[in-house]
Amino acid sequence: MTLEAGVVAVQGDVSEHADAIRRAAANHGEEAVVREVRHSGVVPECDLLLMPGGESTAISRLLEREGIDEEIVAHVEAEKPVLATCAGLIVASRDARDERVETLDLVDATVDRNAFGRQKDSFEAPLDVEGLAEPFPAVFIRAPLIAAVGDDVDVLATWEERPVAIRDGPVVGTSFHPELTADARLHDLAFFENAEAVL
Repeated sequence: MTLEAGVVAVQGDVSEHADAIRRAAANHGEEAVVREVRHSGVVPECDLLLMPGGESTAISRLLEREGIDEEIVAHVEAEKPVLATCAGLIVASRDARDERVETLDLVDATVDRNAFGRQKDSFEAPLDVEGLAEPFPAVFIRAPLIAAVGDDVDVLATWEERPVAIRDGPVVGTSFHPELTADARLHDLAFFENAEAVL
């Protein structure tokens, strides 16, 4: 079966995420056709969706301007899976603690932008992630802090006792960049753990 995978391409690591989606799909005997989302009309045709990192204020502004924001909300309301990473998580959250960011309220979480520090404070850490048998090599770059989550949100991983990967319904959000490794298990977890949501 061929899956339509959308990657929001207004900013962020589009090609790296596209490669990870294809690898995750291949692990399940599926083929993923990756489409870059730069304007409205693409998201409704997608089976799964990825919101990459970048600059959250710019991403939220561009999503609203192009009419993509409402399509993403409808995608989640249809129980289709989303992986939101770094700035993508900030935009997907309920509260970014920054009035410049128009959040989509897809994830019941409060997120602090760049709370892990500046670019020079970037680091890699082995994370124990719920659903993965071995630690995941997470790359943190100007990573946001998940400050609080709602009662129905599952915390999938923590670092120094702080949530860094969460799931709220069909949406998985990470503070880190899973696409910057050769390990596609986070994309697998987000898109294929609940096969019915994808198919």
